[in-house]
Amino acid sequence: MTLISVPGLRIRRQFVLAETTSAEQSIERDPPLRKVAVVAVLHNPYAGLPVGPLNDFIAASAALGRAMAEAGVAAMKPFGIESYGKGAVIGLAGEQEHGIALITTPFGDALRAAIGGGQAWISSFSKRAAPGATIDIPLAHKDALYVRSHYDGMTVHLPDAPLPDEVAIICCFANRGRLNQRLGGLDAAAVAGVDGLT
Repeated sequence: MTLISVPGLRIRRQFVLAETTSAEQSIERDPPLRKVAVVAVLHNPYAGLPVGPLNDFIAASAALGRAMAEAGVAAMKPFGIESYGKGAVIGLAGEQEHGIALITTPFGDALRAAIGGGQAWISSFSKRAAPGATIDIPLAHKDALYVRSHYDGMTVHLPDAPLPDEVAIICCFANRGRLNQRLGGLDAAAVAGVDGLT
C-alpha cells in the first residue's frame, strides 16, 4: 500500500480494507463483488476550539481525496470502480463540521478525477464517536444516483480511532452492483454520460 501523505495534514493511521464476495444464496456470480475502504485518521487542530473558519481543512481536502482514491483504485485491481461513497467519524473533542470540511466539494471533485471520472453526487455519512466506532458508508453508482442495482454500503470498524482530537476520513468503492440485484430501474450499462447531479 502506498502511504497517503498530504501537506498540511498530520495522518496518524491509515489502512485499506478489501472484501470480495463471489456468491449469494449459493448462486455464483462473475465478476464477484469487491468492496474497498480506504481510511485516513488525522489530527484535528480545530478540536476544542471555538467555532471559526475551517479553511485549512478545506484547502487540504483535494489532495486527500486524490490520494485516497488512488489507494482505492490500486486495491480494486483488476476491477474498475462503478460505485462510491464517503464518510467521516469525528473524535468527541471535535464537531461534525470538522469532518464535513474534509469531504466536501474539493475532496469529491479530486476523488472523481482520480478514479477516472464520475457524474453523480458521492453519497456520504458522518458522525461524532469514540475510538472503536463503526460507520456504514453508503454506496451508489458513480454516474447516476438512480441505478438501483448499486444501492449498497460497506461497514467499516475503526480500531483505536478516532481519538478525541482526530478525524477519520473514509472512502468506499465497489466494482459492481449487488450480486443478485433484480429490482429493475435504470440500467448501469446505460448511464454513461448521464448527469447524476439532477
